[in-house]
Amino acid sequence: MIEMEVCANSVSSALEAQLGGAKRVELCASLTEGGTTPSYAEIKLARQLLTIEVFPIIRPRGGDFLYSDLEFELMKEDIKICKTLQCEGIVTGILTAEGKIDKVRCAELIELAKPMQVSFHRAFDMVIDMEEALEDLISLGVIRVLTSGGKATALDGSEKLAGLIKQAAGRITIMPGAGVSSSNIKQLIFKTGAKEFHASARKNQASKMLFRNSELSMGNDADEYSSSFTDAELVKKLLELANSAE
Repeated sequence: MIEMEVCANSVSSALEAQLGGAKRVELCASLTEGGTTPSYAEIKLARQLLTIEVFPIIRPRGGDFLYSDLEFELMKEDIKICKTLQCEGIVTGILTAEGKIDKVRCAELIELAKPMQVSFHRAFDMVIDMEEALEDLISLGVIRVLTSGGKATALDGSEKLAGLIKQAAGRITIMPGAGVSSSNIKQLIFKTGAKEFHASARKNQASKMLFRNSELSMGNDADEYSSSFTDAELVKKLLELANSAE
């Protein structure tokens, strides 16, 4: 059976993911930046309302994955919060300036997170040597790595993903993500052999605001009158297509 992790940008999206049959949610804020740590309230309510696994992302900001001492302290405090709220796991990742896995800092976070499980996010796609990085993650005890094979989309990186899955040989889960949709899920399964996938399965929703100020926006290229949330039917469709692949 193919399993689906949904990248949920809110508690509402997380509930839709659960309704659609997702195995777990990666709970995030600010998906336009690739995902950052959600608020305490988002994590708390998700943990209270969901019966599936909740893995908040521990990422203090967008941008690269080389963090200052202060940012590292923030990450540790957020992990403590997730443990207090009894999350099943966290998703995180730290690199060195040379583009390698920061084994020292990652080991500290993994130890702090116990008994929660730890997944590694797409910081993996920014390493200089994926094969070496994969062995580092296995040695650290990371259970899963989200990756597009170092390309813009999982489909573009499918050849590399297939190689990583072969290298992993069941020691760690390689979970393709980035651009996974109903139009390519069967192709991705065929090309990579992966058993778990990561998708946001989102649909735009129009604002119910009656008055609209068209003279400004609250951020670069922002649309204040449209939001994007995970849709249960899209999750269901992904899983149906994935598990009917031959």
